[in-house]
Amino acid sequence: MKTISVKRETSRWYVILSCDDVPAQPLPSTGAAAGVDMGVASLVTTSDGDHLDNPRHLKASAGRLAAAQRALTLKNRGSKRRRKAVARVAALHAKVRRQRLDGAHKAALALVRAYDVIVHEDLRIANMTRSASGTIDAPGRNVAAKSGLNRSILDAGWGVFLRVLAYKAESAGRELIAVDPRNTSRTCSRCGHCAKDNRLTQARFRCQACGHEAHADANAAENILRAGLALRDAAEAA
Repeated sequence: MKTISVKRETSRWYVILSCDDVPAQPLPSTGAAAGVDMGVASLVTTSDGDHLDNPRHLKASAGRLAAAQRALTLKNRGSKRRRKAVARVAALHAKVRRQRLDGAHKAALALVRAYDVIVHEDLRIANMTRSASGTIDAPGRNVAAKSGLNRSILDAGWGVFLRVLAYKAESAGRELIAVDPRNTSRTCSRCGHCAKDNRLTQARFRCQACGHEAHADANAAENILRAGLALRDAAEAA
């Protein structure tokens, strides 16, 4: 045992244990490899064309959260009713976090059970969700649209999912590879042609060079898998 931490979240208490030399529990080999593309419509799309749903827990709870926050603004500071209202808002946010974590565990477990090698994008989520509002001297563009996208990315919980996937893969004896995400959604997985016009819509991909058509996220996942296997082959050769 390395550390023991006690944490309070609203009215709940948790004990967090950190240990050394925890024995792995490897799963039987499947001989399969997959690339996974992170998204908003689907949390994960694999190179096999499978989609893992994005439950959008925050969006589902948005009405209850808004009502609780409005009720909070009406309470007098320092009053017992305000303390109860604060606890109500905190409890709703905590429930969303637990739901998101539970969904990440289930999605990650499905992947490590199905594949020996899992390749994902090396995403810089903090940069991707940075505000587009800019400054007074240099105001941002499409601020409302970017703000909505930021909320959707954070609601999907990409960071939570990748963190859970990493330790589940390690425990199960699976290989996890992160690759550069640049142009994976614009490149044709069949001929390699890269162009912005290849992605016609959020879900539809059609190569302007060879005419290959596919679901845009599945096409990106195939490119991610290819890049990951190339990285692994290069590392083995070195």
